[in-house]
Amino acid sequence: MKAAEGRRPEGDPRAVERFVERFAGALVDAGMPRMPALVFAALLATDDARLTAEELVDQLRISRAAVSAAVRYLTGLGILRRERQPGSRREHYVFEDDSWYEMVARREQVLDRWIVTARAGIDAVGAASPAGTRLAESLAFFEFLQAEMPALLARWRRQQARPS
Repeated sequence: MKAAEGRRPEGDPRAVERFVERFAGALVDAGMPRMPALVFAALLATDDARLTAEELVDQLRISRAAVSAAVRYLTGLGILRRERQPGSRREHYVFEDDSWYEMVARREQVLDRWIVTARAGIDAVGAASPAGTRLAESLAFFEFLQAEMPALLARWRRQQARPS
């Protein structure tokens, strides 16, 4: 992976490339599609958290179409934004400072769906069945996470607001 001019991280370029691959792999394991995971990891590992499509194509050795689809996906999640420099026709893709917060906050919506689906599953298989017992345990866990998540996110915001 070739670092972009003016954006070269302090570290060893090969080590950065390995990090991007490993971190993207961890994101894929968590459910993110591979190309958005690569773009996200590349932006995370870039000093000024911004790259153009051409820079992403060059660094990640992926197609422009793959970059476009990845950017569309990440923009839809609210963890990336497009920006134009004044006087330039080139778009820069910028890692949002609160990307992690946004990703976790969106998981609450996923939890809502899991809760509704688990309840329907319990009704479908019968609460007294072994499958119903497993689903009830899953439901209890999802409800626990849903109840705890707002306080956890609020604590994070308070911690971020504290002066360093």
